Amino acid sequence: MPRPPTDKRERVIHAAVNAVHAQGFHSSTLADIARSAGVPVGSVYYFFKAKQDLGLAVIDAHLAHQDGLQQQWAALDGPQARLAAFLQMTLDHADALVEHGCPVGTLCAELGKEPGPLGERAARIFQVLLDWLEAQFRELGHGTAARGRAEHLLGAVQGATLLAHTFGDATYLDREVERLTRWIQSP
Repeated sequence: MPRPPTDKRERVIHAAVNAVHAQGFHSSTLADIARSAGVPVGSVYYFFKAKQDLGLAVIDAHLAHQDGLQQQWAALDGPQARLAAFLQMTLDHADALVEHGCPVGTLCAELGKEPGPLGERAARIFQVLLDWLEAQFRELGHGTAARGRAEHLLGAVQGATLLAHTFGDATYLDREVERLTRWIQSP
């Protein structure tokens, strides 16, 4: 039976999410994560028997965060506003994206190179996001083209994020969000 979440456990997960974003999953050590969380390394092992278990918790934290954003955006007036909020999120996090890349994109790229539950579960983050984006485009009346539009939007944001990170320049994000905003608003 899983242990109930505790403050220490949540601190470890939060520290792991940040470490994985900054350094990658395989380069993040449990000792560094424990130090960042302000807990002994033994506490990390108490909550997560193996690094893979902590990796699954990191993925689940991304999924929970994404779900929270989508619930927040659901209150906005229509799919164009929700898609605009998604794009605005990119600009709101431009500094971190320039410095470390996309936390989800880099995680999926790293874990997708190996077989097993981590790569499969990490792909779920983008799957859920694509499904949500598709629903927005479907609501806008794009029918069977909705999935393709969702894939285009996510691919464009990920590409701009990669360029911004590679060249250390947020203007790649600014320009792409501007283009995508016009595209979303066009019939």
